[in-house]
Amino acid sequence: MADPALTPMMQQYREMKARDPDALLLFRMGDFYEMFGEDAVRASALLGIAVTTRDKDKEGAVPMAGFPHQALETYLAKIVQAGQRAAVCDQVEDARQAKGLVKRDVVRVVSPGTLTDEALLDPRSANYLAAVVESGSKMGLAWVELSTGRFSLTSLLRTELADELARLNPAETLASELALDAPWLRALRSQQQHVVTTRPSWDFQVEQARKTLFEQFGVATVEGFGVDDRSPEIQAAGALVAYLRETQKSSLGHIARLTPYRRADVLALDETTRRSLELTRTLREGKREGSLLQVIDHTATPMGARLLGEYVASPLTSPELIEARLAAVEELYQDSGLRADLRHALGEAYDLERLAARAATGRATPRDLGALARTLALLPKVKARLAARRSRRLAELEEALELCPEVRAAIESALVDDPPLSIKEGGLIRPGCHEELDRLRSASKDGKAWIARYQSEQIRRTGIGGLKVGFNNVFGYYIEISHAQAQRGEVPADYIRKQTVKNAERYYTPELKEFENEVRNADERANALEYELFTTLRDRVSADAPRLIQAGSAMAQVDVLSALAELAAKQGYCRPEVVAEPVFEVEAGRHPVLDAILPRGEFVPNDTVLTPDRGDLLLITGPNMAGKSTYIRQVALMAILAQIGSFVPAKRARIGVVDRLFARVGATDELSRGQSTFMVEMTETANILNNATRQSLVILDEIGRGTSTFDGVSLAWAITEHLHDSVGCRALFATHYHELVELEKTKPRLRNANVAVGESQGEIVFLHRIAPGGADQSYGIHVARLAGVPSPVLDRAREILAFLEKQHGPDPGLPEPEGPIRRKVKSGRALQTSLFAALPDPLLTELRNVDLDALPPDQALDLLRRLRELAG
Repeated sequence: MADPALTPMMQQYREMKARDPDALLLFRMGDFYEMFGEDAVRASALLGIAVTTRDKDKEGAVPMAGFPHQALETYLAKIVQAGQRAAVCDQVEDARQAKGLVKRDVVRVVSPGTLTDEALLDPRSANYLAAVVESGSKMGLAWVELSTGRFSLTSLLRTELADELARLNPAETLASELALDAPWLRALRSQQQHVVTTRPSWDFQVEQARKTLFEQFGVATVEGFGVDDRSPEIQAAGALVAYLRETQKSSLGHIARLTPYRRADVLALDETTRRSLELTRTLREGKREGSLLQVIDHTATPMGARLLGEYVASPLTSPELIEARLAAVEELYQDSGLRADLRHALGEAYDLERLAARAATGRATPRDLGALARTLALLPKVKARLAARRSRRLAELEEALELCPEVRAAIESALVDDPPLSIKEGGLIRPGCHEELDRLRSASKDGKAWIARYQSEQIRRTGIGGLKVGFNNVFGYYIEISHAQAQRGEVPADYIRKQTVKNAERYYTPELKEFENEVRNADERANALEYELFTTLRDRVSADAPRLIQAGSAMAQVDVLSALAELAAKQGYCRPEVVAEPVFEVEAGRHPVLDAILPRGEFVPNDTVLTPDRGDLLLITGPNMAGKSTYIRQVALMAILAQIGSFVPAKRARIGVVDRLFARVGATDELSRGQSTFMVEMTETANILNNATRQSLVILDEIGRGTSTFDGVSLAWAITEHLHDSVGCRALFATHYHELVELEKTKPRLRNANVAVGESQGEIVFLHRIAPGGADQSYGIHVARLAGVPSPVLDRAREILAFLEKQHGPDPGLPEPEGPIRRKVKSGRALQTSLFAALPDPLLTELRNVDLDALPPDQALDLLRRLRELAG
C-alpha cells in the first residue's frame, strides 16, 4: 500500500528497493543515478561520494547521494570490487512522452559473479559464479562464466569442496538459505575473498532445479549432457540459472550446454598446494605477477590467457591427452613460420567469446559488433594456416574453427567502419543499407542546405549583414541579430522575438518553425530507425552466439598451444616424455619462474632422479638460503607444466603422470581461525599422509620445526618412514634435521642429497647444486650473519653451539633402537636445559653453597621449599 506521505517518485523508489533489499539501488533521475536512505549512507562510505538530504529543513529528512550517469561503469566497478551488489534502475519511458511520473524499472542486477561489461572484468581471468548445495553425503557444485557462457558441474564430498573452490576461485558463490548454519558454509564465509549470496531454498530443490534447466536448454532431460537428472549438482546448476534470470533481465541464449567435470581426469591439487607453489598468485602479495601462470603466459588473446589459467589450475592425468597437446606444441615449436603467422593473426583478434556473450545478453555496443566482425575476418587466415597439420590436435582445431561468414557479412553490410559508442544518437548504419533511413537522412542533409539558402535570403531581404541562422537543443532554430541592429528598427514585422542573449536578439518566423518541425522530426525518426536496425542486428548476432563462442574457444586453444611453443623457443625448454610409470627423471632442470626472472644463464640447473629402483624418496639437507625450497618447488612445477601439455625447463625429461600433487612448503599461521602454525602444519601433513597414493608426488619442506626439537625430529622421522613404507610415492623432503640422514641405511628407496656449499676462511658460498649425501652442518650462524643479526648475538651463539657440540656431539645420528638421538629423546629435559648451562643458574648456585652438615632440620625444610619455588 502506498504511503500518502511520500511523493510519487519516492513511492516508486520504495517499490523498486523492496524487490532486492540487499542490493544498492541506483535510481536514474535525469542525468544522475541517485540513492536514498541507508543506501545513500552505504554508498557514501563505499564510493567516496557526499551525502545530502531531501527537504533538509524538514524533520526526518531523507539522506541522498548520487553520481552522473556517465560514471555508472566506474562506480559499478567499485561496488563489485567491494563484494556488493547493485540494482540498476533506469527510465524505461521517454520523458517527453510520459504522462505523469516517468516509468522506471530495474534493468539488471550487477554482482561480482554476473559481470559481462568489459570495463568491469579482468580480460585474462575467468569470472565464475558458483553454486553449492548439500544433499545427503554428497555436495553438488556448479559454476558458470556468464561472460562466455561456459557452464560446468560436478558432485563431490564435503572434504573436497574447499579444494575445488580454490581451483575455481569464484567471484561469487550461491548457497541455500537453509544452509546458513552448515559448517562448510561458515568456513566459506570466514574467508574474506569469498562473496557468498544466500538464495531461496526453493531454487535448490530437485524438481524446481530440473524444471529451470529444462526450460533453459529446451530439453526434457539433461542426461544427454552426461548428467544424472537427480544428482546434487543438478540442484546447484538450476539455482545458478534461476539467479541469472532474475539478475540479468535478458536472454541467456549463449548458455547452451552443460559440461560435466570429471575430477578423475585432472591432477588433484589442494588449496595449500596451489598456494605453496604460487601457481596463479604469489604467496606474499597475492598478485599474478611473479606466479607460474604469469611467467609462462605468452598468449596473444584474452581468450587464450583465460584458457591457459584453466590449464594451470587443472592439469591433465591422461597420458594420451597430454601427448596430443605436446605433439601440437612441438609442431608449432619446430615450424617457427607457422607459429609467427598464427600469433600475428591472433594478436589482432578481439575477445570473441565475451563479445558474443554481450550480444546474447543484449549489452553489446556498436563497437562491440564491429570488433566481432573484425575478429571473424581473421578466421579464414587462421584456418588456412592450420590446414594439413601433422598433429591430431591442430587438425581437430582447424575443423572446429567455424568461420561464421553470414554473421560477419550481416555486421559489415549494416554497420559503419568506425561506429560511435552510443546507440541512440545515429551514425551507426551504412548508407544504402536501408531505403527509409537514407530518405530521412537526405531530408536532414537537404535541410542544412535549406538553412544556408534561407540565411542568404534573409540577409538580402533585411539588408542586415550580420544576420545568421543558428540552432541549439533547447530553443531549436533561430534568427540572430545584434542589439544595435535590432534597436535601429531593421527587424521585419514577421520576426517573432524568441530570446535575448548578451549581445543579440533571437527571433523565429512561421516558415522557419515549420522547417524545424520537419527537419527535427526527420532526425529523430532517423535516429530511432537506426536504433531499431542496430538492435535487430544485435539480435541476429545473438542467435549465433553459441557458434561464435565455439569459434572463440577454438581460437583460444590455438593461442595457448602456440604460446606454449613460443615459451619453449624463448626459454630453451624441452619436450618431456610423459609416461604412466611413477618416475621423475630430469637432466639440468630449472625453476620456471626464476629461470624467466633471472638474467639468462644465471640460474643453476640440477638433475632429479626419482625411480623405484634408484630411489623415489629424496631427503635433502642443507642450510637456509642455499636453495632447498627452490629445488623441490621446481620439481613440482615441472610436473605441472608437463601435465598441461607444455615443454619443461630442462635438457631432458621423463616424467610419470602424477594423480595427486601435495606441496607443504613454508609455515602459514591461521590465528584468525584459532589455529597455530604447528596445528596447520600437522593438519596439512595429515591430509597428505591420508590421501597420497603410489602415483602421487609429495613435496615437504621443514616439517616438524613448529614444535620442540625432539617432537619435531620424531615426527619428521615417522612421517618419512610412513611415506617410504606405506605410501611408496615419489617424494622430496627438505629438512634441517640432519639426524634423518641415517634413514638411508635402513630404507632402500630413500636417498640423501644436500645443497652444496663452498667454504673458505670462514666465509660460505651457496653453490645451489644438489649433491648426493647428507649435509655435514647447517651453517645456521653463517646465514644469520648474512641476514644482519648483530655480532654480539652471533658470538654468543657460537659459544652455545660449541658447548652443545662438546656435550652431545656435532650432529648425532639415529641408527638402531638405542642410538644417541633416541637416548637424548628419552632424557630430553637434560639436553634442553643444557642450552643455558653456561648461564648462572640460581637453583644450582644455592645448592652448591649449602653446608649440609651444619644445616638444622627446620632450616633444611625451608631450603627445600625455596628450592622448589626456584625450580618452578
